[in-house]
Amino acid sequence: MQKAILALADGSIFHGRAIGAEGQQCGELVFNTSMTGYQEILTDPSYLGQIVTLTYPHIGNTGVNGLDVESGKIQAAGLVVRDAPSFYSSWRAESSLSDYLKEQGIVAISDIDTRELTRRLRTQGAQNACLMCGDNIDEAAAVAAARNHPSMTGQALATQVSVQDISPYSQESIWEVASDSYPEQSGDLHVVAYDFGIKRNILRLLAHTGCRITLMPADCSAQEALALNPHGIFLSNGPGDPEPLKAQIAAIQVFLEKNIPIFGICLGHQLLGLAGGATTLKMKHGHHGANHPVADTQTGRVMITSQNHGFAVDENSLPANVIATHRSLFDGTLQGLAWTDKPVFAFQGHPEAGPGPRDAEILFSRFTNAMRQYARQH
Repeated sequence: MQKAILALADGSIFHGRAIGAEGQQCGELVFNTSMTGYQEILTDPSYLGQIVTLTYPHIGNTGVNGLDVESGKIQAAGLVVRDAPSFYSSWRAESSLSDYLKEQGIVAISDIDTRELTRRLRTQGAQNACLMCGDNIDEAAAVAAARNHPSMTGQALATQVSVQDISPYSQESIWEVASDSYPEQSGDLHVVAYDFGIKRNILRLLAHTGCRITLMPADCSAQEALALNPHGIFLSNGPGDPEPLKAQIAAIQVFLEKNIPIFGICLGHQLLGLAGGATTLKMKHGHHGANHPVADTQTGRVMITSQNHGFAVDENSLPANVIATHRSLFDGTLQGLAWTDKPVFAFQGHPEAGPGPRDAEILFSRFTNAMRQYARQH
């Protein structure tokens, strides 16, 4: 058994067993309450720069496969779990979680008290940590590395996970159940999707609600996007602090002036809020999980949603023409916003799930309906 430690910036040390690659990795430590979907979580680009603690105790039971991924590789900086079984069992599995982590050079630890760790993060807030795995463990050096690691606040990370060139999205193979649920549409609607770290399930859902998609690098100008004559602009999820992304905010302000339909998710929600004149704030420990209740402010309907974010739009800073459409029932933070005078709206959570429930999936239909109306008018 190879030794491993998790050192927190507050000086706490957790001893465990290495289940991934040997080495050292620092990042912001957060906890995720999802019971399933560890592969989707690890490959979500929004987790870039973060070490993920999974609160469900048994992780790795079903192995890993080539379909349950949200990007081309593991994006999380590291993984912390209570128990990683030696054996996995699933007809879809292609390898074990441990082998998958080692193959991609991801440092990970098991056999620690994730309940105690989660209580600490919930009480004190997310903080930097250092994972150290191997034969040469230096606790003092690990704590120092955690304390010296830069804060997530102020980090503009979207360009690190974005596509590099303007490119059409090619429909990839998907599960049969998904194909049955979302029959292929005509593709008559053209969406320009800004890739700030977009998840594959977002692209699948857009494609299966009748959209032809062009992926845009995070740093593309509004003029480059509008030159493609889209029926709508999609702003994706992604990692890091939204506030430093000045060029992206400026591009969104141009789109707002054009009155073209816009739909933002997660980081896209935050950027849209900033473009409209609102402000964002760093949350204490963020929202990470697949069991978060969100209320629709117009209808009172409650949805159970998938969440992954550490920043939020301050509802008190919304301009007069932007309304709150959804709020978290956990802490009351803003979960959705919409313009009263434009076909523009956004959602802080992840309506595409992957993993998680599909309660908020109706937002994709709202977007396509807005684009169809825009297409008729233009």
